[in-house]
Amino acid sequence: MALSSKRMINREVEIMNLDSKGFSDLVARIYDAALDPTLWTELLAGICEFTDGRAAGLLSKDGVSKSGDFFFQHGVAQHYLQAYLDTYVQYDPIATLPFFEVGQIVSTSDMMPYDEFLQGRFYREWARPQGMVDAANIVLEKSATSCAYLSIIRGEAAGLVDDEMRRRVALIVPHVRRAALVGKAIDLKRYEAATFADTLDGLSTGVFLVDAGGKVVHVNSAGHAMLMADDVFRPGSRLEARDESANRTLREIFTAAADGGDVIGTRGIAVTLTGLDGERYVAHALPLTSGARCRAGADYAAAAALFVRKATADTLSSMEIMAKLYALTPSELRVLASVSEFGSVATVAGALGISEATVKTHLQRLFAKTGTNRQVDLVRLVTSHTSPLRRLR
Repeated sequence: MALSSKRMINREVEIMNLDSKGFSDLVARIYDAALDPTLWTELLAGICEFTDGRAAGLLSKDGVSKSGDFFFQHGVAQHYLQAYLDTYVQYDPIATLPFFEVGQIVSTSDMMPYDEFLQGRFYREWARPQGMVDAANIVLEKSATSCAYLSIIRGEAAGLVDDEMRRRVALIVPHVRRAALVGKAIDLKRYEAATFADTLDGLSTGVFLVDAGGKVVHVNSAGHAMLMADDVFRPGSRLEARDESANRTLREIFTAAADGGDVIGTRGIAVTLTGLDGERYVAHALPLTSGARCRAGADYAAAAALFVRKATADTLSSMEIMAKLYALTPSELRVLASVSEFGSVATVAGALGISEATVKTHLQRLFAKTGTNRQVDLVRLVTSHTSPLRRLR
């Protein structure tokens, strides 16, 4: 995707100038965490301050095992954290989060009726004792079986997720996504400036260190192979994509990175590149001119690092396919997923922390939308929509 227009960039710059909570500094810290994962916990505290959150976490959710995991978190006591992983993850309404779009800000009431949430075990036994009332959740990346997401929890003093929180979260989401994906590309390895190039050379992702004009000042082994293939990029000392639209975007990225990189990512996380044979690639840019990241590029006079890899198939889970085909609501999806796993109405009600009558109401709506009459038919329908690509993973 291309960078935002100058109007959109100027709008964010204006917001940053007016913001008293240090947006520009926060963005720099986000990108620092892409190369140094030890900074994530402190960064999440800064994100809470910026968005008026009580706690925050960078987590993953497995749609097959129904388990969850914390990569980094701030604001949740260790015993509550363990209780969540051991017990309450299965009652968390976050189960339907993978069915939302990547980058979308999803509050509790977007996933289920809020009154229903207040009646469930997750709120009564885990959230309420901690004074937590709501959360803004954002999928950062997802596959057919799992998703990684950022969750920013609201406390009683701040109240429910509101428009101002959504505005602030929307400003940081593209940057957090880029930092998380770049961190994944380098396998979250810690680095030292002296060995940064060696670290990059060990990656299967193509990595290009470039200056403000796009001149390549260092390239790792995988990136060198891309250049030698004379496919995605034109030959020469400057990194130039064959697709002219993508090339213009790259030039804007490198120029913005030289200015500190704060405005990179306001309208999208990735630049799509196309090879001569039609093969598609995705590139993520990381500015190297401010914060702790400047150490990594100082020896090369690099303004940015560009991480390039082949685009993977955008597979959908069976539940996501069902949601799109039958226009299912988040509440209906929660019941459908639980019916597929647990079976009986009583067990589903207990797992979701809702009444059996509520489960039966959702089942009747599911029957009507899908043209089925029995729970076993619903389960068969889910199975029939399982992506064959999922079984190959």
